Amino acid sequence: MKDICLPACQLPPPLQPGNLLRVVAPSGALQELTACQKGIEIWRQRGYRVEMIGNWNAREGYLAGTDTQRRQQLAAAWQDPECQGILCVRGGYGSARLLENWAWSSLSTSNQEISQSPSPKWLIGFSDITGLLWSLCRVGIGGVHGPLLTTLAAEPEWSLNRLFDCVEGRPLAPLTGIGWGGGKVRGKLLPANLTVATHLLGTPVQPSMADTILALEDVTEAPYRIDRMLTQWRMSGAFKGVRGIALGRFSRCDPPQDVPSWTVEEVLRDRLSDLGIPIVSGLPFGHDGVNAALPVGQIVELDADLGTLSGK
Repeated sequence: MKDICLPACQLPPPLQPGNLLRVVAPSGALQELTACQKGIEIWRQRGYRVEMIGNWNAREGYLAGTDTQRRQQLAAAWQDPECQGILCVRGGYGSARLLENWAWSSLSTSNQEISQSPSPKWLIGFSDITGLLWSLCRVGIGGVHGPLLTTLAAEPEWSLNRLFDCVEGRPLAPLTGIGWGGGKVRGKLLPANLTVATHLLGTPVQPSMADTILALEDVTEAPYRIDRMLTQWRMSGAFKGVRGIALGRFSRCDPPQDVPSWTVEEVLRDRLSDLGIPIVSGLPFGHDGVNAALPVGQIVELDADLGTLSGK
């Protein structure tokens, strides 16, 4: 296998029970209060202090408060020297609105310059949180593509343990899916929700795709929409430099009733299999099921013969 010259993203210091974690709602308005409370309790039972600040339960249309409120909440958590991690409430939509004119090194809210945080913090979430994870990866900071507070309580024990292993500094066990053949490759792991990532292509938020292992998932997108997005990736050259693709769950991506259609699995094969890179599908991450934690920006190995995704 070709060696990877790019460095892995910097991970924040490993979390320890007793650390302070702050709850933020950077995207959609909270609809699942009970599920969120259960997620918070899981972190607290692990020994962490969890505080809810600002607009965690605010609502502005479909957003969890105004853009200014959500920016201020995220900036306050990132700046707080006592806070070691940021737990995202839910996905939905809205993170991209925060990333216009946003810089982690010099945050700006309400035209007030805020100095850089003394050290990176763990940012944990998936789905619409892809935007925040990608923007951090672009500046060399890793996070966790993993359960939100509103989905955490639905995870099986092994997935919960994997999440805590990830943020507490322990090695992660390999994940197993369906290998498409083509050998194995190493690269920098770049997880994403396909829809969110597609709308970030060509923006200042998009990280370099050079030497990456893309890990993609999605939910409630008809096969023709998945086709349209992957075709955009192909035509724009976004797959250039990608060394392998790890596919998670594409849940509720069924064809419209009584309309001729490929299945989403057929679309993925059609649009990806001729890229000439190792691909593994059916990995246990994404919506509507087990959502195994994936460390953003870390060097991983994808084996498309064995069907595994593992640490280097």
